[in-house]
Amino acid sequence: MTDKKMDMGLLAEATRGGRVESRHYGRAVVVDTAGRLVWSCGDAESWLFPRSTVKAFLALELVASGAADRLKLGDDALALSCASHGGEEAHTRLAASMLARVGRDETALECGAHWPSYAPAAGQWMAQGHTAPCCLHNTCSGKHAGMVCLSCDQGIDPTGYVDPEHEIQKRVTASLEQVIGVPHRAENRGMDGCSLPTYAVPYRALAQGLARFGTGDGLSDAYAEAAARLRRAVAAHPYMVAGTGRYDTAIMERFGERAFVKMGAEGIMVAALPEEGLGIVVKAEDGGARAAELALTALLKRFGQKSLCHSGEDEAFLDRWSARKQLNWRGREVGMLRSVIR
Repeated sequence: MTDKKMDMGLLAEATRGGRVESRHYGRAVVVDTAGRLVWSCGDAESWLFPRSTVKAFLALELVASGAADRLKLGDDALALSCASHGGEEAHTRLAASMLARVGRDETALECGAHWPSYAPAAGQWMAQGHTAPCCLHNTCSGKHAGMVCLSCDQGIDPTGYVDPEHEIQKRVTASLEQVIGVPHRAENRGMDGCSLPTYAVPYRALAQGLARFGTGDGLSDAYAEAAARLRRAVAAHPYMVAGTGRYDTAIMERFGERAFVKMGAEGIMVAALPEEGLGIVVKAEDGGARAAELALTALLKRFGQKSLCHSGEDEAFLDRWSARKQLNWRGREVGMLRSVIR
């Protein structure tokens, strides 16, 4: 079923009283390492800004260059480098420790400050007498700390590392190009919420990049090894990738290295299924996360039968994330949120 633009499909719907109350449209693609379109909903050749879904690709150079080993960054720090975290104390403490390894503190971060997205963490910070958040609370502080670490390890002044012309930014952008296979130039560049560049790419290319990240196929030996290490890191420390109650964390806690999952702003969810050699990209047109999570879960179940659905418990877990009860403020069930992808 498609909308009037004829390039999107129906991803999910919300019901109330047995009737459909809201419908969420968007695009979704499943692609293999060769770029073959395995399945699609909507136009696979449309372009999107990947936003935070490519943080692991940006961390490849931190590992492949040897910087992570020289600085003795643990797997938890590598996971945080790939994270869109909730600003919980464990996240901010680890980001600060990463910076300390190169003699820096939060003032080196150029991501800006916002209150923790995990409300209890914000409350805890205010209870300590603070009246404003710090850069460590930024959901992207781990990614930025990783870039500061890489810059310092390479003997490069990190000041201005968010600028597209900074040497470190050029290096991590080159890693995006290698994985995704699309030029990253001024004409397809925007600015992300954390001030880093973000580059528009086709859905199909991004999904192929995820398939490559999951398998190492089509990557240099150094990047293939780095991708495998980052996948192990996020599987070992899924809490660092997102946090309490978050979709990314819950899925990777359950499936470990069998599935790499990452959210991005404006309703984007992506996944890599290493055993199947597939990459998945979903974007809800309304920019909301709930439809993207529902749709991605349905696709994980459909295309991850070999690697994810090892038991009835695994399938039941995915079912719970692809259809959720809607409760009112008294805790009474009023309807459902459900994916329509089968």
